[in-house]
Amino acid sequence: MLNMQEIIEKLKDIISETKIGGKVFDKDVAAALGIPQATFATMKKRNSIPYGEILEFCARKKISANWLFFDQSVDMLKEQTDKFFRVRYFADIRASAGGGAEVFDENYETITVDRKIIESMVGFGNTDLEAIHVDGESMEPTLQDGSIVFIDRTQTDISKEGIYIAATTAGLFIKRIRRRADGMIELISDNPAYAPERLTPEEVSIVGKVVGNIESL
Repeated sequence: MLNMQEIIEKLKDIISETKIGGKVFDKDVAAALGIPQATFATMKKRNSIPYGEILEFCARKKISANWLFFDQSVDMLKEQTDKFFRVRYFADIRASAGGGAEVFDENYETITVDRKIIESMVGFGNTDLEAIHVDGESMEPTLQDGSIVFIDRTQTDISKEGIYIAATTAGLFIKRIRRRADGMIELISDNPAYAPERLTPEEVSIVGKVVGNIESL
């Protein structure tokens, strides 16, 4: 079982490399992860690990998540690649219900995540995944604002039930998608406060299916 205290100590070591003077405290770790100090203290007490925030931290610092979680070096990863997923993490891309986002480009970080972590969320299947953020409340309560979602680009058949990433002229949207009898494409939110949006097939390109997520705090 992963130990929150051990992970905190490693995070402190990383943060201390760039902090000028003084000891690194839990509050510094909480700030680096973007977690309120009181919430962080509760998580530490409960040994509850904020995977989403830590993965984003690892991507920013260009360090291996597997080293942080499991003491596994880069050489170990090369020797045992079948045990790991390499996920392309687009830190600057948001899938939105309102503002949209730019389409995918080459600006991404590669994060290495233990297969057990990914399979606990997405199950078995394609290992070629990408990760982006959810922006907005349109898919609540299923997906929270700020969550990280994992996308399988090989799954673009919207006749199959699920949540998809759709590229439109207004940007990227994360929705349940349905093809209507009249041929129009309907983008449906889980939050009843948001009305469905209807677009022509020419206005929508399916990027892929959401196969898992990590909730933000």
